[in-house]
Amino acid sequence: MIKITNSVSIEDNEIEWQFIRSSGAGGQHINKVSTAAQIIFDIRQSSLPEFYQQKLLAKADHRITKSGKVIIKCQQSRSQDFNRQLALEQFIELVKSVGIVQKKRIATKATKGSQRRRVDAKKQRGATKALRKNKSDY
Repeated sequence: MIKITNSVSIEDNEIEWQFIRSSGAGGQHINKVSTAAQIIFDIRQSSLPEFYQQKLLAKADHRITKSGKVIIKCQQSRSQDFNRQLALEQFIELVKSVGIVQKKRIATKATKGSQRRRVDAKKQRGATKALRKNKSDY
């Protein structure tokens, strides 16, 4: 059981693990050992609440495919176990991020004092620039 929040959790069998060879330089070790961990999670077939499913499918993230699968690959370490932990943490953070509802912003008006200070500052800058003018320009 993978705990996302206090009220949301996912069964272990809903996540498919694949261990593949890491890309990039690394010599003999990296060429023969599958240390990179990859998570494949089908959003539509999961036991996540409908709210989480809709938010995940609507999220613009390169790790979510058009077919509704989350694919997270982690190859930071030479240890398969450590890469597995990092991939799982990234997955949990991704699912948690859609559960946070942003507060609606309430538009406010500028105060009379702030408007007056802004206009006074503009007048002061204009007066400073007027003093720089050459008298022969008239």
